[in-house]
Amino acid sequence: MAFFCLLARSASLSATARELGITTPAASKRLSQMEARLGVQLVSRTTRRLGLTDEGQTYLAHARRILDDIAAMEQAVAGMPGQPQGLLRINATLGFGRSHIAPLIASFVRRHPQIQVQLSASPPPLVDDSFDLCIRFGEPPDARVIARRLAPNRRLLCASAAYLARRGTPATPRELMQHDCIDIRQGDDTHGVWRFTHNGPGRKTEAIRLRDSLSTNDGEIAVGWALAGLGIVMRAEWDVARYLRSGRLVQVLADHATAPADIHVVYPQRHAATQRVQRFVEHLARHFDTAAPGF
Repeated sequence: MAFFCLLARSASLSATARELGITTPAASKRLSQMEARLGVQLVSRTTRRLGLTDEGQTYLAHARRILDDIAAMEQAVAGMPGQPQGLLRINATLGFGRSHIAPLIASFVRRHPQIQVQLSASPPPLVDDSFDLCIRFGEPPDARVIARRLAPNRRLLCASAAYLARRGTPATPRELMQHDCIDIRQGDDTHGVWRFTHNGPGRKTEAIRLRDSLSTNDGEIAVGWALAGLGIVMRAEWDVARYLRSGRLVQVLADHATAPADIHVVYPQRHAATQRVQRFVEHLARHFDTAAPGF
């Protein structure tokens, strides 16, 4: 099972063989023996890359769970002494992963050198079993997972002072329809629509369809366009706070609330007893307990 998990991660027999210190033919023979014993094809082979069949995906999901359970069992039996160890697979969005999570991983592995960390900076499907924990914005996606809130976070509308001087400052969400808006297309969110709740009496909610002359799936690119005076962007406070403090961006429609974007760490319940997951969640919590947006 460990061999197959490594093969799935590297997608290469030669890379798997190098990591195990065996020859490529020996790795190929081991895979062939597994498939012969199970009576199914686990891997589809091409000239450039290996891919998992449906049977291989099923085997991989179960193998990962079993190996995690074995590691948790061994730690529990041994009383979890010493340093945690093993592979920790983390997912975060590209911009937040680069700016905030990557530095925390660096300080974490200095304290726990026996843990190997893989960071994937792209949003996976919510049911993906490829990660031990994920950093998420907004409401937790699934009641079957454990979600720990790390920090409050708001989605803010902002633009450069030059853009607002040229085009005017919108006073109501409906006026956004006359402005250049920069849309960030991520996940399953409805594209080209921003939703607002007025903070006054009645808490009225309205949806505004944008005239989005620019759109991207990269939040940093969107913020860069706003800094260049190309339009109004909606972005999480943790991503734009430093520009608001410096005056490079100006918040607009501050009295209208948007959907919450609180920061959570999310992980399957079966990983709750895994020491490396526990330690990293604690590491995240200590940082965000004292950190402020943009720092």
